[in-house]
Amino acid sequence: MSTKFRINSVSLATTEGIVNYRFPSDLTVLAGPTGVGKTTLLELIKFGFGGDAILATVAQEHVLDVALDVTIGNQRMHIARSLDSTKRKKVRVTDLVAQERFPDQHIGTTQPSLNTLLLGALGFPDDMKAAASGQSVKAGSRITFNDIFSVLYLPQYEINIDIGNSQKSYVEPKRKAVFELLFGFTDPSVLNMRSQVNLLKGEVAKATEQYNTVLQFLHDSSTAQRFDAEEALQQAITTEREAEAQRSELRDEIDPVTDRQTQVLRDLLNESERILADTKATVKELQRQRNEYALEQRRVQSDLDRLNRMRDAGERLASIEFLVCPRCVQSLTGREVPEDVCRVCLQPDPVETSAEADQYELMQLTQQLSEMDDQLSSLAMGISEANDAVASREELVSRLNAELDSRTIDRVTPRLQAYSDATERLATARAQQEQLEGVLRQWDRVNDLEQAVQDLRTKQDRLQAQVDQATQAIAVRRQEILDEISEEFGNAVTTLGIPGVQTAEIHRTNYLPVLNEKIFYDFMPPGGGMMTATQLAYWTSLLAVALRHSEVPYPAFLLIDAPRLALNTPDDDLAAALYRRLVMLADANQGRVQFIISDNNLPAEYRSHYSEIDFDYDSPTVSTVRHPGRSNVKTIGAPSTDK
Repeated sequence: MSTKFRINSVSLATTEGIVNYRFPSDLTVLAGPTGVGKTTLLELIKFGFGGDAILATVAQEHVLDVALDVTIGNQRMHIARSLDSTKRKKVRVTDLVAQERFPDQHIGTTQPSLNTLLLGALGFPDDMKAAASGQSVKAGSRITFNDIFSVLYLPQYEINIDIGNSQKSYVEPKRKAVFELLFGFTDPSVLNMRSQVNLLKGEVAKATEQYNTVLQFLHDSSTAQRFDAEEALQQAITTEREAEAQRSELRDEIDPVTDRQTQVLRDLLNESERILADTKATVKELQRQRNEYALEQRRVQSDLDRLNRMRDAGERLASIEFLVCPRCVQSLTGREVPEDVCRVCLQPDPVETSAEADQYELMQLTQQLSEMDDQLSSLAMGISEANDAVASREELVSRLNAELDSRTIDRVTPRLQAYSDATERLATARAQQEQLEGVLRQWDRVNDLEQAVQDLRTKQDRLQAQVDQATQAIAVRRQEILDEISEEFGNAVTTLGIPGVQTAEIHRTNYLPVLNEKIFYDFMPPGGGMMTATQLAYWTSLLAVALRHSEVPYPAFLLIDAPRLALNTPDDDLAAALYRRLVMLADANQGRVQFIISDNNLPAEYRSHYSEIDFDYDSPTVSTVRHPGRSNVKTIGAPSTDK
């Protein structure tokens, strides 16, 4: 039996009050003219289930929360979601059977998630992925509750355009996976294996690429075979051993000559080099002292020059008779000035200046300059003597080096050249070994990569065999169900009387309608009543077959928006046939199925077979908010969309 799925009631909390709608019947029709808000109510239901709904202005401005009372499988839940942009990411859920409030459920993958909760109620895990077939190396897109809800909800703005988004190639794997899942052609474990097979394809391709890259590198390195690298490595090891033995022999022959005269020369050379270094240090120290004395001499000379300038200035000023004050420029000639007093400051004016204090400072500075001259002369003499000593020691060091070279050159130089050659051969052999060991490691990596590719392919083949085995196990049952759906769809097309259709069936691999041996979108243009009629025949056929099989988890629910408006035909026969089909399905499966339909004009002969909720401009779906009038309505989606 298909999974039970019912919307028991919908409650809207608006700025002006609460609006409640109950759906106790198996078939409920929301009736009313275009623009009274029927599509708004259906989109709010989708929004309440966590979907991305198209919300009308009245909902955005006046609806605060949407609450759904739903039965899914064995669970009955109250789901409430706020339309506030900051609150809509979380949903409040209550278990109405246990009267227990769940933690707030997140919209998205964050746990606890509403998606996980709703999929669990349908009996599915939340980690299912729809892997694409062919050469795809991706695990596939995650299957969500909204993907399953797209099978249950036919919005008016898409009902006459496409069937299940089948013309969007990027959703094709997910659409087919959902179909197979709902009819039991596959299960979560098989979907997981298909995802793993695709991922293994990618890993095999990556490992194969690495294998080919390393193999090409080895071919380019003149070691096309592992044997060549091993032979070259053995030859490099032999060369290393021979070079090391020769170098050891030469090292023993090059040991310093130990006769007494050579040893004395070496000792003299070491001592001379030490004395030479000390002498050079003495020269630098004497030069530093000379620079310091010269700097101090310049400072004392500057003080002496300053003192002489002061004495000269005083003598020049003493002979000047001021007639005006040099400060305030007042005349000094009109006042009486005692003798022996300064005309300007009226202090005693010494006739003879005493230079004893200045003479003492002058003598001190002159004496310092004389002492500094003596010191500089002494330092210059010391520097000269030290430079002579440096030259003498440098000559001695040069002579001792020459004598040592003459005693050792004939015995050491040829051996040094041979030692250098042996060292070079040794380094080359070791470098070759390191390179060849790297090549052998690459050969080991080639073997590892080859084994990894083989293991991955084995794992891929094993998983693919399990997928094929699982598919084969239900092949007969799958064929029977598809035959049954094709037969049901053909009968539905005949019953509805879709114009121009002679044959109708379901494609065996993509599960889409085939009309006159053509996929439906090749048979008819979108946007017409034939597309809508085909779509309704298709979805009702799927539901009718699912209701006859107890083992399929297909949800027994269908939410249809404005089919009569989308039929776009003045002929009432097609609309009457559609409602007759819905009534027959509801009557044949009382309590097991639920249809909720919004529509404009309803066939009068079937009104007694379903519950009807009527709306108009005075009583719209959001009845707490005054309707702005038909001329001010902005419809959802396409121009023909019902709101």
